[in-house]
Amino acid sequence: MSMTLVQVVIGGLLLGAVYALFSSGLTLIWGMMNVVNFAHGDFVMLGMYTGVVVWTALGGGPWASVPMAAILIATLGVISYFFLVRHIMKGPMLAQILGTFGLALFLRYGALYVFGANFKSLPDNLVGHSFVLWGIRFEGSRVLAAVVGLGVTLALHLILTRTAVGSRMLAVSEDATAAQLMGIRPQRMQALAWAMAGAATGIAGALMALFLPISPTAGESLAIVAFVTVSFGGFGSVTGALVAGLLIGVVESLSAYLIGPIYKEVIVYALFVLVLWFRPQGLMGKT
Repeated sequence: MSMTLVQVVIGGLLLGAVYALFSSGLTLIWGMMNVVNFAHGDFVMLGMYTGVVVWTALGGGPWASVPMAAILIATLGVISYFFLVRHIMKGPMLAQILGTFGLALFLRYGALYVFGANFKSLPDNLVGHSFVLWGIRFEGSRVLAAVVGLGVTLALHLILTRTAVGSRMLAVSEDATAAQLMGIRPQRMQALAWAMAGAATGIAGALMALFLPISPTAGESLAIVAFVTVSFGGFGSVTGALVAGLLIGVVESLSAYLIGPIYKEVIVYALFVLVLWFRPQGLMGKT
């Protein structure tokens, strides 16, 4: 394997780690409440703009913007749950789709009004310059995003599988009525799920702002990536989102290098369709 190809694969893995992070929030909401959040990509977009605001107003880098984005988007998640989601959950699936899609439009055009339509970006040297290791070039911003993305995704998995809070959330996802009889408050757990999903999404957005252009419409393509990643890995599985995110990142990078950048989405979606054709529940989803 040539060094160029190794460079492409490693670049795909670094990008895939961030895909896994913001997709884990989407799969958490689905696994908890069977609700598909069509505003998920716009949550990521707002996390990206948080990075811009922190740098513009305070001169702060990712060490300031990442925790700020986590807090702000987690708060947005809780507000969205109490004022919208818990009400539309009582209706048919169409109400959930239209409700969260309306939220996406509200956030998108709100960002358009506040920040304008022009693309924005952060300085290339905000994290540090690129470095070469074993003949492979690494960009500091992408390495930071990948390391934090993997760490937060694994932490989210451990919280859900190794803690009492995770056990309560699992109980609510299995049977909210039975969980309530056991003294668990379903709405509190569901609000916590939205807060955790929002925090993970905000962190991913603030990290992606370091190396991607930012605009109010950025959430559209990111939402598609999140849905493909979650469906590929299996709805409700954070581990599946991690594996699928890494795979999709590599497939995108290899497709762009071997075939052409304009065809990378086609290859990803073709692979996605093939996987669902033979395994509809995704790679690690339950039957």
